[in-house]
Amino acid sequence: MRQEFLDLQWLQVFVVAAEERSMSAAAQRLGTTQSAISQSIRHLEEELGVLLFDRKRRPLQLTAPALALLHRARVLLKESAQVRSDVIEASLGIAPEAAIGLVDSFAATCGPHFIKQMLERTLRLAVRSGLTQHHGEQLWSRELDIAVTTDPLEGLEGGVDRKIYSEPMLVLVPRVGRFRRMKNLDKGIDAEGLRRLGDEMPLIRFNSKSHLGVQVETLLRRVGVRAAHKLEVDTADTLVAMVAAGLGWALTTPTCLVQGAQHAAQVVAIRLGGLHAGRSLYLIGREGEHTKLFEAAYTAAQDSVQHALLPALAELDPKLPSLIECGV
Repeated sequence: MRQEFLDLQWLQVFVVAAEERSMSAAAQRLGTTQSAISQSIRHLEEELGVLLFDRKRRPLQLTAPALALLHRARVLLKESAQVRSDVIEASLGIAPEAAIGLVDSFAATCGPHFIKQMLERTLRLAVRSGLTQHHGEQLWSRELDIAVTTDPLEGLEGGVDRKIYSEPMLVLVPRVGRFRRMKNLDKGIDAEGLRRLGDEMPLIRFNSKSHLGVQVETLLRRVGVRAAHKLEVDTADTLVAMVAAGLGWALTTPTCLVQGAQHAAQVVAIRLGGLHAGRSLYLIGREGEHTKLFEAAYTAAQDSVQHALLPALAELDPKLPSLIECGV
């Protein structure tokens, strides 16, 4: 007689093998043997009465029944894990495990303070930092449970978001030559000033694939700055270092300036006058999942802004903290 219910462990093995398209890679990822993976797949195929992989092709190819099973298996496994999570969270007030994504600038400035608090709300915590563009995909695929990101990901089905804080863009110029006497933040720079900068100095761009990089390019097009695409960097601290070395000017944010704090004394930060440009950071999650953890993360994120980011900004310039608008 066939089993009435499918073994969840077999489904877990199948999902990993389907994602890796390799039995050996699945075994390595799950910390078991290739023969154990193959045996679990065979058991599942026998239970369902179908073939799940075309084993004659490399990498392994999923059959039509396997494609149908893959989505449902992911949902079932997540629901199973959520049952355990809900029970433990209800009894202990903490999540058994969680994966949190952090945009780089938040990770570098508020990350330690934020993670310290989150460790008190989880038994095991995985932290992933990187560019915003990956967070939506990782939330959708359930590689992440929540994320601090600069994009509210409004297109994420079943997603929820809360704004942590907003900040304006700043113009960074090297503290040399005619910029030596300029006082940080005292005078704004308008569209005409940006165009003159673009004509006089090279523009140092931030990663064009990042959310901030896209926002900068949008602003430049809007005000008519036509700077040659000559230098692009991946991290905020590198960008500040390049400006400090006199290689050009840049557009960034207060948080990113803190990330490059070791070079901040060699740059001048100027507000945009009459130009509305900036970014917001959001906490993103999935509706109805890890509700208590989401609320705890939001509280921890706001607390990190107050006790880590704002003091760091004040050390650079007492006027910088006033540029941060915290969410409610």
